[in-house]
Amino acid sequence: MSERVVELEVLRYNPETDQAPHFQRYSVPCREEWVVLDALNHVKENIDPTLSYRWSCHMAVCGSCGMMINREPKLACKSFLRDYQGVIRVEPLAHFPVERDLVTVIDDFVAKLKRVKPYLIPKEQKALEDGEYRQTPAELKRYKQFTLCINCMLCYAACPEYGLIPKFIGPAAISLAHRYNQDSRDGGRAERQHEIAATEGVWECAFVGACSEVCPEHVDPAAALQQVKIRSTVDWYLEHTMPWLDKS
Repeated sequence: MSERVVELEVLRYNPETDQAPHFQRYSVPCREEWVVLDALNHVKENIDPTLSYRWSCHMAVCGSCGMMINREPKLACKSFLRDYQGVIRVEPLAHFPVERDLVTVIDDFVAKLKRVKPYLIPKEQKALEDGEYRQTPAELKRYKQFTLCINCMLCYAACPEYGLIPKFIGPAAISLAHRYNQDSRDGGRAERQHEIAATEGVWECAFVGACSEVCPEHVDPAAALQQVKIRSTVDWYLEHTMPWLDKS
């Protein structure tokens, strides 16, 4: 099996011992089919066991291995070394505090997910013996694309608004809220609307579209945000011109 040597320049930071982050370079013999995560695992197992980073599935399913690779938000398990020339710079995801090395603090992201009530709130309560809440294939199609999010947070690292306005609830959380708002079985849109359409909600989005460009699962959060804007605008006009209508 042919091998080549790649140079990884990895950000290192241990808040217990380091005054500031710094970069450390590693020479890694790699195989043709390796991704950046394989190179990091090689470093961890054979060169420097102190290197810290997150990963789990190695299949672009868990979303754990999001990091900046040559200044772009990427999943390390989907970034093939053969696609890079020269030194490969690896850093933690932008816009998040660094816990250690490539590990970021994701508390803000998790809190924002909770705020949008990311679960079905049934329109009508139904006894278990009455069976499932059914929907047609057409009803499923309305929101299926937005179910594909793996919470990798690449969209937050790419979003300039989240970088400028940390209180911005962000693309993934708004897309998740939109997923449930579009679900024919759900009746919780009014409960989510204050979070996603008020201050620091969807109207902070300047529609740069970077969130959709970096999404590894092609969720297209930028489209979700624009759909939320349209629906919220319709809400405003209905409230001010026809307040007697049911807008749910």
